[in-house]
Formats: sequence, structure tokens, C-alpha cells
Amino acid sequence: MVSFLGSPLSVIALVCAVMSAIIVVGYLVVHPPLVRTTKLFLFFGLGILPIGAAFSGNVQGFEATRERRFCGSCHVMDLHRADSDDPASGSLAARHARNAMFGSANCYVCHANYGMFGTVVTKAGGMRHVWMQLTRYRNVSAEEAKKTVTLREAGEMNGNCIQCHSTKDTLWLAVADHRSSVDDTRAGRIACASAGCHGLAHPFFQAPGTKDPPPVAQTSDARP
Repeated sequence: MVSFLGSPLSVIALVCAVMSAIIVVGYLVVHPPLVRTTKLFLFFGLGILPIGAAFSGNVQGFEATRERRFCGSCHVMDLHRADSDDPASGSLAARHARNAMFGSANCYVCHANYGMFGTVVTKAGGMRHVWMQLTRYRNVSAEEAKKTVTLREAGEMNGNCIQCHSTKDTLWLAVADHRSSVDDTRAGRIACASAGCHGLAHPFFQAPGTKDPPPVAQTSDARP
């Protein structure tokens, strides 16, 4: 309850819902004459206040789903979340978690779709994760899950990397490997987060077509 009331939007949603309930219940109990004043109260109780509760509640819910603690709330993601929270980890996920530009929203920022309808597409895709959790991984241990959890469309995620690591920046192009693979990187034929480049983002990530997850590459926080 403390964390719930810690958000202004949560408080607004709660207040709107309570006030709406008071108005509706009061009308049903008292049954006042349906005069202009009564209609005005019902307009707020059945219209304005419920809309306010729904809007602020949904916005708060969206903000909550951006947090790493939400992404790690499924037990099969425990290992991924623990790695991101580990200040000594050298994985891409952990390094981005330590970056103030990403912070606690590093999961969402790196996995979100950045198109015009990116938020909607990302949230719709997230429902697939909920489905997989309920139908496939609900009773599977984290150790077993890490053998089968894979990243879909890895090459297409380069677009997310390019949002910050521009393939046109002189600093990026100063790296020989970047220059030689720039066309393949932009086309998604080579994934930035792959064993041959910057390494997989998560130490327990099972790459498609492999049997065992690779070891974590211990690297510095420096960004090329």
C-alpha cells in the first residue's frame, strides 16, 4: 500500500474511484429527486470520475510496466533481473542498467519498439510473454527455463541500439569492425548483441540454434 500511495497517479485513481462510489451508492440509498443538481452529481459519479480513475490508473500501470522489477516479476526472469542488478556484472544488460539514461527502465528501453506506434506494439508483444508464462513456464524452474528462453528477431533489435549508438557518428565509425560491418548492421543481418560483436545482452540468454548459454564477457562500462 505504501508503494501504491507513493505515486500521485495512483492516489488520483483511488480518490476518483472512492468519490464515484460514494455518489452512486448515496444516490441508490437516498433516492433524491432527479433534479438538475442530482443529474450533475450523477454526471460526475458515472462519467467524469470513473474516466479519471481509469485514465490515471492505466497511465500508472503503463509506467509500472516500464520498471525492471516488473519485467523480473516472472520467476523465469529472475536470473536476468539479478544480472542487471549486479553492479559487478559486465553483461550488456547490467552495463545499461548502470547508465543513468536507462536506469531501472533498461529492460523496456532496450526491448521497446521505437516506431510511431512503438508503445502499442511493445505492450501488445508483452502479452505474448504473459501467455508464455501462463501456458509454458509457470511451473518451470529458472534453471530449466534459461535453456529454452530465446530472443526473437535479434537482428531487428539493432534499431534499438542505433537509437543511442548511431552508425553515422564519427566515434562509432572510428572502430574498424564497425566500419566493415556498417551495411550489415543497419540491415539487421548482423546483430549488435551477438557472440561475434558485443556479446549477448544477458549471461543466461539461450541464443537460437545453440545448446548452452555462453559465458558472460567481463567488459568495462566504456562505450565505443
